[in-house]
Amino acid sequence: RQEVRRVEQDRDLGNRMADAIRELFPGCPPAEALAIAAHTTARGSGRVGRTAAGKALDEKAIAAAAIAAIRHTHTGYDELLMGGLDRIDARDAVREAVDRVLDRWRKPP
Repeated sequence: RQEVRRVEQDRDLGNRMADAIRELFPGCPPAEALAIAAHTTARGSGRVGRTAAGKALDEKAIAAAAIAAIRHTHTGYDELLMGGLDRIDARDAVREAVDRVLDRWRKPP
């Protein structure tokens, strides 16, 4: 019973997080908002969606989750890391690309 309850709670948190992402970033594709929410709220992940701020749907936590997702899925960030660049330099290198996606997502479709 407890496992079923946890699954339901996780599903509810993921749905609420996806809604909050779409509210903050109305131009974010719905499927991508769901994917970000599922990733960031995964139980035991230690990601921002599992923090108190994430569970409270704090705007900064939601933005952090979206930025991280953009960094990994819309830029060459992972390749830069695999190429030996440290995180700070890799983040600096992709900042403009992240900002462009954020600007698109802030606008309603």
